[in-house]
Amino acid sequence: MRKGIQWFKGMTPTQFIFVCYMAAIIVSTLLLMLPASRKPGVGLSAMDALFTAASAVSVTGLTVVNISETYSFFGSVLLMVMMQFGGIGVMALGTFLWMLFGQNITLTYRRLIMIDQNRRNLSGLVQLMRNILVLSLLFEASGALVIGTYFLAAGYYTNVFEAYYHALFHAVSSYTNAGFDLFGNSLHSFSGDYFVQTVTMILLFLGAIGFPVLIEVREYLVRKDKNFRFSLFTKLTVSMYLILLAVGTAGIWIVESSVYFEEMPWHQQLFYSLFNSVSTRSGGISTMDVAQFTTPTQFLLSILMFIGASPSSVGGGIRTTTFAVIILTLVAYSIGRNDVRVFRRTVKPEDVMKSFVVFSAGVILVIGSIMLLDAVERQHFALNKIIFEVCSAFGTAGFSTGITPYLSGPGKGILVLLMFIGRVGLPVLLFIFRRKTLKDKYHYPKEDLIIG
Repeated sequence: MRKGIQWFKGMTPTQFIFVCYMAAIIVSTLLLMLPASRKPGVGLSAMDALFTAASAVSVTGLTVVNISETYSFFGSVLLMVMMQFGGIGVMALGTFLWMLFGQNITLTYRRLIMIDQNRRNLSGLVQLMRNILVLSLLFEASGALVIGTYFLAAGYYTNVFEAYYHALFHAVSSYTNAGFDLFGNSLHSFSGDYFVQTVTMILLFLGAIGFPVLIEVREYLVRKDKNFRFSLFTKLTVSMYLILLAVGTAGIWIVESSVYFEEMPWHQQLFYSLFNSVSTRSGGISTMDVAQFTTPTQFLLSILMFIGASPSSVGGGIRTTTFAVIILTLVAYSIGRNDVRVFRRTVKPEDVMKSFVVFSAGVILVIGSIMLLDAVERQHFALNKIIFEVCSAFGTAGFSTGITPYLSGPGKGILVLLMFIGRVGLPVLLFIFRRKTLKDKYHYPKEDLIIG
């Protein structure tokens, strides 16, 4: 017992965050296996419960069962709590409880917040957690109110409680980019309802753009200071998000215009393309069966899911800023610059190195998982579908071509691991065994290498 306590106290902040999310998945699995969590007469295996719990805590949305047909009201409430926990983060909720009971936020706890939110310094972290929680609850409540009222007005529901409860579940799922639904078929029933789609896309955007961006925008609107300047992080994050959104929308539209979209009016083609491009950031909510897309479109969606959402957001993947720095570095090298510049600022060399490390680790992880999953499933599924599911799990997107429920136990286990890594982030995974930063006591002579 004493050794266990000493081991727990000896953990680094990175290891503590890792253990917290792992414990959350285990507890969530046990809760979902309770008879009260399921509808009468519905069975659920331990692997399916684990998969659902991992998907909810990692806010992915990949499922091996139909949520609306499997889980009771109590089970759906549990899923909402899991999505909230995974989306906002363990440290944000922990800070709220800490302050609720009047406890001081210690230096050790602030270090944990810094790791969980991928921050560089300890200043302003408690206020950051408070802002994250308030903004998240505000967006979710507003979304639930708007959608619930619309459900009643449009005649989708006649029961007030049912309308607002389904709207609340959908708002939480959309903002946290979890991708779960109580409708039974994601948003397929609303494929022609542009109002529901627009509100959903706004919630997906707010969740995926990153908490630091939202807080900076809030400060700009509250202060109304003409000298206020957005940080380089916000400028680069928003720019890359919008570029990827435009590329995704245009790519889907162009490829599918003469195939899946051939008989559709232009506005329906636009919303299908735009919604899927937004949802690939890590949302996983769909208005159609993505398995009907052509292979080039599925490959494009796989790339977008691999990139994922912004840092310090509810999404996974290698993150938008990582991809942006990779592109900027390639451009700088090609024109002969020794540093990376953007928005009249120079990117720090350590950030450039970190971007290449995260990108390389992500590529190795995804390629290795594709090979392993294809081997485990004995090539029963097309390779493009394997690639799609792996990128969806890693990017915590939740899109599926429909093969996930039919994977073997080991195959589902691979996706569970990918969803977990996608939520905690590659930096946490890479630093999990690091005890401290090593300081070189000496340096070896430098020597040139032939590269490329």
